[in-house]
Amino acid sequence: MLMNIKNILENDHWVKVFIKKYQKALYLSLILGVFTFFCAAALMFCSGYLISKSATMPSNILLVYVPIVLTRAFGIFRPVFQYFERLTSHNWVLKMTSKMRLKLYNILEKEAVFFSEKYQTGDLLNILVEDIDGLQNLYLRTIFPTVIAILMYLMVIIVLGIFSVWLSLLILLLLGFIIFVLPIYELLYQAAKYEKEKEIQNKLYLKLTDNVLGINDWIISKRGQDYINNHEKLEIKRNKVKKEIDNKKYTTNLIIQFIISIVVIVMFIFSTKLFQHNIDTVNYIAAFVLVVFPLIDVFAPVSESVASFNIYKESIIRLNSLNTPKEEKHQKIELEDPFEIKIENLSFNYSKKQVLKNINLNIQSGEKIALLGKSGEGKSTLIKLIRGDLQPKNGKITLNNYQTMLFGDDIAKYIGIIEQNTYLFNTTILNNIRLGNEKANEEDVITVLTKVGLMDRINNLPKGIYTQVKEAGFGFSGGEKQRLALARVLISEVPIIILDEPTVGLDPVTEMKIIDLFFKELKDKTIIWITHHLSGIKNADRIIFLKNGKLIMDDSYEKLLSTDDYFKKLVNFESI
Repeated sequence: MLMNIKNILENDHWVKVFIKKYQKALYLSLILGVFTFFCAAALMFCSGYLISKSATMPSNILLVYVPIVLTRAFGIFRPVFQYFERLTSHNWVLKMTSKMRLKLYNILEKEAVFFSEKYQTGDLLNILVEDIDGLQNLYLRTIFPTVIAILMYLMVIIVLGIFSVWLSLLILLLLGFIIFVLPIYELLYQAAKYEKEKEIQNKLYLKLTDNVLGINDWIISKRGQDYINNHEKLEIKRNKVKKEIDNKKYTTNLIIQFIISIVVIVMFIFSTKLFQHNIDTVNYIAAFVLVVFPLIDVFAPVSESVASFNIYKESIIRLNSLNTPKEEKHQKIELEDPFEIKIENLSFNYSKKQVLKNINLNIQSGEKIALLGKSGEGKSTLIKLIRGDLQPKNGKITLNNYQTMLFGDDIAKYIGIIEQNTYLFNTTILNNIRLGNEKANEEDVITVLTKVGLMDRINNLPKGIYTQVKEAGFGFSGGEKQRLALARVLISEVPIIILDEPTVGLDPVTEMKIIDLFFKELKDKTIIWITHHLSGIKNADRIIFLKNGKLIMDDSYEKLLSTDDYFKKLVNFESI
């Protein structure tokens, strides 16, 4: 088990990398943690001395006054250090886990296309919820308490060694049993149970997501109660394992309390022998005994903290199993009109399935291209390749002779996209439009809203362009959302626009209005229009048809209608 943990940490590139990056904050939080418990112990020490000294007639008022001041000082400093320790450690952990999330999202963004081949939705939920949040607790509940306990342990042994070597050795053994022996035993004994609990929890996530996604099937088949019963069985199984773990924790805590009681008795006996010959030093007996009690809060949680590493072990393994994409270096590229897209000998495949085969295509500046094809023929993949979101396996795609994959996020300066479902954020209409161009002013926004025919509608809203949009654009129709998407694109002034089936779900009348509006307002732009419907297809200069990963058509509407029988059939059906 210990070797297994060692191997996991040696091959880790999730936990260690962030510890090194933020090590100064880590050291500060550990030092503040030690000071917190030092002040707690010093507070009890001074209080014990003060109580004993006050019971006798002090020969000098300073003998009582100084402990009073120290008691008050340590009483104030303990919560102050504790507050700053919590502030520092939580800030450190939150900063670190935010970087972890960013790293995870970058991986998911790059690997999103392949993710579904390797993982189920429940796995993704596990990673996002259990793993990242779990590692947060790894630091706060395992690493910090354990390191602070070891530091305090060393301090206690050194201080006691000044008074008595034998006392120091005895306490070293007793507290060492709590800090080292019990945690290792817990780690070995509880490992299987923690892994079992984690396994059941993973199943719960997988079952939950699968069943939620297929909830209609459960309802239609009238087996809703079966789903609930299956879920409850797993819940009961997990709770049973959890109860076994908790029972073992109670036993361990009982052993710790028993050892602490022995430590208190040992401290009392040794301090009595040490200070029995001098009436002035006898007051230290209570001080030495009471100082043990705040140390319980340091040493008691160590066993549980170390044992809980088994919970986080699976999280570390799963995160490290993700393919971390190499950091891509993008060039700062500045282009000038005209903008030409050139696709040469392009092939692409997902795992073993080849989606695109030897595609060759030139799109001139200002051309209007309609890209047709059935679902799964590679239309969306081709668009992702054009935008540089995916890298071709063979061949290349260039924009003005620069490969699009080299642009990185700067590709948004040249290629905009209007998708099927336009997302509107829970902010003002003004801010939603300015997503296309943060430098745009109010007048610019009003201009584009007027162009897309929405200004009258927005003027009737309570606060005009400052009206707050409800979450996901609730309150706007599908056609209005697409007009807002067009406004975003217009204000961004990008030269190339991709229309990814923007009229899906709209009624035929609204669909034609939106298509006509797009081609009217984007007349000076290059348009690549993905569509299943053939409504408005006459607006395109060229029609391209993808089938079995190959281009089988590439010509104007009129030419295809007169020469291609397959295209004639498609036009008659008005859909693919």
